[in-house]
Amino acid sequence: MSAAGRSERPIPVGPKSVLLLTLVSLAGLAMFAWPLFRPAQPAAVQHAEDAPFIFVLILPLLVLLVLVQLTERGMDAKALAMLGVLSAVIAALRPLGAGLNGIETVFFLMILAGRVFGPGFGFVLGCSSIFASALLTAGVGPWMPFQMLASAWVGMGAGLLPERLFGKPVRGWREMAWLIAYGIVAAYLFGLIMNLWFWPYVSGFGQAGLDYVAGGPLLDNLRRFLIFTLVSSTAVWDTGRAITDTVLIAVLGPGVLAILRRAVRRANFDPVVEFDPVSGG
Repeated sequence: MSAAGRSERPIPVGPKSVLLLTLVSLAGLAMFAWPLFRPAQPAAVQHAEDAPFIFVLILPLLVLLVLVQLTERGMDAKALAMLGVLSAVIAALRPLGAGLNGIETVFFLMILAGRVFGPGFGFVLGCSSIFASALLTAGVGPWMPFQMLASAWVGMGAGLLPERLFGKPVRGWREMAWLIAYGIVAAYLFGLIMNLWFWPYVSGFGQAGLDYVAGGPLLDNLRRFLIFTLVSSTAVWDTGRAITDTVLIAVLGPGVLAILRRAVRRANFDPVVEFDPVSGG
């Protein structure tokens, strides 16, 4: 591969990993959105029955993704060690903001790590760090598989942000602005997708027209869901998450990026890859 076509990320993803990430993401979207296309179960269930099966599905797919990355030389022992360290740090940071009006102290590090190491690493980091933090804080429940996938998409999206715009590397204040904007968008999208996992199972908003209507028209239910999200989480939880992302990336982002990139240079990541979804090389 020529220097021009080579990804600037130390852990790019090969074609098999791209296919697996696509399949896992499509399956995850179906997992979140299936109530919109068929009647939901009674409110008392609230994913308690299907969540263990979803979790059992996610773990082998994560292991498979890591193995594929290893066979394609996207990851090596040094990358796995870095994954473990960052997952542990995020797991330790998460309790600092849990439950405080949307204050989340974990996404900024997922975003920065995804930016430095690439979308495949960001996806696995999102899943593994939420899993580790759930075990650390006794936060295991039917919501955990959904949080793992939504967080994985946050990390993957950061890895998909282009390294160059108009042929020039995105660095310095431009990179910070780019990452802050992404952090704000990711904060609201995370809240949106996480609301979808439980919205079909809550009731009591019938007079306001916000309840899920089992078997109802898709566009009608989507309208109800968007209004439900706006009045229940956007103004407080999601906005708090967006503010936290903005402050932490602005204050800590330059230093953390420098540390991660210095770790990359010292670890001498140098994978040989066939395809990178960001550069197309």
